[in-house]
Amino acid sequence: MRADQAGPADGAVVTVTGGAGRSVEPSTGASPPVDVRRSRRRSRTVSAYRDGERTVVLIPARFSRAEEREWVERMVSRLDAADRRRNPAEDDLLERARELSRRHLDDLARPASVTWVDNQQHRWGSCTPADASIRLSTRLQGLPGWVLDYVLLHELAHLLVPTHSRSFWQLLESYPRTERARGFLAGLDHVAGRDPEAEADDAPEEPAGGTVRSDADDAVGRGPARSTG
Repeated sequence: MRADQAGPADGAVVTVTGGAGRSVEPSTGASPPVDVRRSRRRSRTVSAYRDGERTVVLIPARFSRAEEREWVERMVSRLDAADRRRNPAEDDLLERARELSRRHLDDLARPASVTWVDNQQHRWGSCTPADASIRLSTRLQGLPGWVLDYVLLHELAHLLVPTHSRSFWQLLESYPRTERARGFLAGLDHVAGRDPEAEADDAPEEPAGGTVRSDADDAVGRGPARSTG
């Protein structure tokens, strides 16, 4: 048995609604309602996805009630976990940043705080080395976890090296998805008609104290990160 698509809920209660499907209400009330759809064309695969406010779980028609419940709970749980990875709370962001530092920067970067901000429309992240704070644009919420990890790691590296020098980029070499994440973010900026390099000049100034402004998708060799204070 393989699951096509991932996601986590703390248990779900299956109730018959009639017709071809079932309605699943998460027992904790924390997850959206679930529609279970059986298909005779499915023999071994189970998949799940979000559809607005509901979750849809697709299972083989041959499944027993017990198998249905098991796989619904498993797939909803995986989806919830994926949602938490894409939209982590700030406490989780800080721990995530610390783990990335341990894994990729020999624990040299020691972030004191990581917060979501909604006033960074032309950059994905920024940091202040003086107080080891990192700020992430809320535009990152909902993006793949490996993209968020790249932006976090980018800002962690800036706590150590304030410019986009060769030594800065060497710090990111151990992260295997650096180039892929940069291309992903550059594509989003292109679709939105944003030019981070040109628009950064119009951005409001950060408070004094050594803030490093950075666009996580800056090209290698574009020049030093913008600093104020």
